[in-house]
Amino acid sequence: MWTILIVACIAAVSAEPRNFHGERVFRAFPQTYEQTQLIKSLGEHAKLDFWAPDNVDLLEPGRQVDFRADRQVSYDVQAMLEQSGIPFEILIDDLQLALEKQRDSNIRAVHSYEKYNDLDTINAWSANIAAQNPTLVTRSQLGTSYQGRPLYLLKVGRSGANKKAIFIDCGFHAREWVSIAFCQWFVKEAVNSYGVNSQFTNLLNNLDFYVLPVLNVDGYVYTWTTNRMWRKTRSANQGSTCIGTDPNRNFNAGWCTAGASNRACDETYCGTAPESERETKALANFVRANIGSIKAYLTIHSYSQMLLFPYSYSYAQAKDHVELNNVAKGAVDALTALYKTKYTYGPGGATIYLAAGGSDDWAYDAGVKYSYTFELRDTGRYGFALPESQIKPTCEETLLAVNYIANHVLNNA
Repeated sequence: MWTILIVACIAAVSAEPRNFHGERVFRAFPQTYEQTQLIKSLGEHAKLDFWAPDNVDLLEPGRQVDFRADRQVSYDVQAMLEQSGIPFEILIDDLQLALEKQRDSNIRAVHSYEKYNDLDTINAWSANIAAQNPTLVTRSQLGTSYQGRPLYLLKVGRSGANKKAIFIDCGFHAREWVSIAFCQWFVKEAVNSYGVNSQFTNLLNNLDFYVLPVLNVDGYVYTWTTNRMWRKTRSANQGSTCIGTDPNRNFNAGWCTAGASNRACDETYCGTAPESERETKALANFVRANIGSIKAYLTIHSYSQMLLFPYSYSYAQAKDHVELNNVAKGAVDALTALYKTKYTYGPGGATIYLAAGGSDDWAYDAGVKYSYTFELRDTGRYGFALPESQIKPTCEETLLAVNYIANHVLNNA
């Protein structure tokens, strides 16, 4: 009887995009070991979706935790928090309403830098901007996804011999839409600034920027068609009905240790082996093939307003810690100067939480010295439902930080 009902519910959900009415996002502040264990137990039994930190195993007393609760359990979760005396607040009272407010309009006729664009629109845009700017932008295919979609890569910069390069990627985690908006914004600014802005012109004359607008293409499509809160890839997992691997736990950097899961149903599932995902393998192969020229690796995520550098898979300091920290401070200062947005910076493990198998740690260990992870706006008021009205200021300030890092690379790498 229950099996039949569950199957019927799954069929109903998969027939149309998931509705998030009644789902709530909580921020809790467990103070004791017992309170922490209670939230972990709630996570398991109520199937909570942990937003920050993104792995239930990372919960500890004194650390705030953001999580989403399904409509069927959200009031029970609130009652449990109240009864246990755990301080909490409700960040989002109805996730569906927040998501509907996130986009100014559901009508999308053309690409816009101040809107969220679906994958087809982004792919058409990347072809178009390369065609219109042949001396500055070229498009190639990095590889294909699990479901066979192309991974398009844009190379931005004036042609020249022996140029240093910076690799920028967006869209590792499918639901982090503002990340994907930034890669498009960066390319626009590069094209529009060349010959107009002397600093940007100098960067493009002397550096190449490899920009991957969307790494997790299958997952991103799925957030548009089926489940806006999807995070992982869409690959099948042998022996499990659960789909997908967390691409940012799938690299050979302390793989599948702290902050990663070996359970296929978990959001931080590390995969069957390092680079088991076609998407991560394609990225890693490209970086390895161009390791002589790639001097910086910047991966764009959301949310938390942080600029992180290695290591995340351990508390050990990177050998270039002092310089990486100084560059991060300069980049954050540049970012904050525009809208006074406050960013935290530092090594990932010590600053946010341990997370093994990340692309930034892998790139650093592979020889890319200036390896950074951006966690863009906000700090949780909207989380993954950041409104389109914040795309422009988010991208403007982030660009200042990226350009600061790029200038440092140009002069020091």
